[in-house]
Amino acid sequence: MLNDELAAVEPAGFTIDSRAVKPGDLFIALPGERVDGHRFVREVFEKGVCAALVVHHRLPFASDLGEMTGKLLFVENTACALQQLAARILARWHRPVIGVTGSAGKTTMKDLIAQVMAPAGNVLKSLGNLNTSYGLPLTVSRMVTAGARPADFDFAVLEMGMSSFGEIARLTDIAPPTVGVVGNVGTAHLEFFGSQERLARAKAEMVEGIKSGGMAVLNADDPRVMAMQRLRGDVGTVSFGIDSPADVTASQLSSADDLRCTRFTLKTPDGEAQVALPLIGRHNVYNALAAAAAGHCFGLSADVIAGQLSTAAPSKMRGELIRFASGVTVIDDSYNSNPQALLQAVQAMTGAKGFQRRIVVAGEMLELGEQGVALHRHCGREIAAMTVDRLIGVRGLAMELVAGAREANLKHAVFSESPEDAAEKLIADARPGDLVLVKGSRGVRTERVIEKLRAAFGPEESVSQP
Repeated sequence: MLNDELAAVEPAGFTIDSRAVKPGDLFIALPGERVDGHRFVREVFEKGVCAALVVHHRLPFASDLGEMTGKLLFVENTACALQQLAARILARWHRPVIGVTGSAGKTTMKDLIAQVMAPAGNVLKSLGNLNTSYGLPLTVSRMVTAGARPADFDFAVLEMGMSSFGEIARLTDIAPPTVGVVGNVGTAHLEFFGSQERLARAKAEMVEGIKSGGMAVLNADDPRVMAMQRLRGDVGTVSFGIDSPADVTASQLSSADDLRCTRFTLKTPDGEAQVALPLIGRHNVYNALAAAAAGHCFGLSADVIAGQLSTAAPSKMRGELIRFASGVTVIDDSYNSNPQALLQAVQAMTGAKGFQRRIVVAGEMLELGEQGVALHRHCGREIAAMTVDRLIGVRGLAMELVAGAREANLKHAVFSESPEDAAEKLIADARPGDLVLVKGSRGVRTERVIEKLRAAFGPEESVSQP
């Protein structure tokens, strides 16, 4: 039973990682596949947590915790308890949720939507890529921790990821979207689905989860996404695109020579406006259009949307531009990768002017299943055709990336077993005037290349807004 003293305590935050707990946090002990969080209950109390959510039979040493025993909250399933808490907070909140999913770019899309929605009210958004059945409830928990109250927020922009059927459905059960955004259906997670058609079926759970009377924001240039509009007769659609007719479009795309921004004309049903998006590449224009379409759903004008998009900033490790005083410029897109995202990022860098050489450091792309070898080879051939001067493949199947590039006559294509080795190769060869793209799947840790470059090339120059 929860004692009155503990019931009066407001957590500073919720956490599932014993390494990240801070004094005053509430720790949720999750039974993971490799490590059971219950093993760290004593440790987190020593670090000052206010309470721990636990399952009794997983905590045989509970009676040995002394006065800390009174700070244990017993439930049948800690994951379900966390999810139910989030669902109840949102059910009582009665304000709009914007759900965001897609095979590539959904974190940037989510951040741009939050940026666009800011003039309409206070926005709660997923931090980083907290988009799982644990991450989304942790985001919602910020409504009731550290002095915050649900009434402090007017909108919630929640990223919803998945690696199997039913995951997005579970997330929309917790947080039913008023507006559901599906950015694209690519090749990410093919290991779990086998085909893009099956992947599209899983992404369609976003549209199926939208509240009746809500809106689906769909990519008109992706046929698998646009087909989702037929799933619901009680949900409206706002489409966005560049090539196909759509409600929200971009035209006259051009990239600044110095990579500071991508310019385009935004057109919505309410009018037109010029955008100087401080992100590079056509793929980020799609992310911006998704954000504009979401803003349109809530009555924001083209001028307001364009103004917000023009003051955006790259998400960490997702297209950040680093200019070193040594004369080397780096695009840090090291957070994640898949074939579609890799080729889009390479295409974006090849349009930049004023650079002597273009070098791609590409890590192995994970979760591609049986198609992994073929997809890496295909990407290597495509990269070779994009006027890239050098390619360094990092770890595992990136060897096939290098092989594909060599097949297409890219002579300077080499393989590294580790990001550290790739960084050494790059540092030894780098010259002033080089433009370097660093990209790789999360498990490859290509951010270590960036760390090595920062140590080798010294101070960074500031990058001004467009």
